[in-house]
Amino acid sequence: MQALNYTSKEINRNLRIKVSGLGIHELKGVSGFVGLVGCELANNLLDRAFRSKGDKVACKLRRGLKITFYYK
Repeated sequence: MQALNYTSKEINRNLRIKVSGLGIHELKGVSGFVGLVGCELANNLLDRAFRSKGDKVACKLRRGLKITFYYK
């Protein structure tokens, strides 16, 4: 099993993670987010969110989930 590239403290300090789709519309913590998408995909999405220059980053997955990262 692969570990996250960022610590939970660093993620929670900089981002809010909202998951919507498939009957879920709520803010998630790091463990809930990793539980939904898996560790490898979570690393890819977090890299994309931290590289972005905007206030929010929206990522849509084929399984019907939309994950939005909001900067604090």
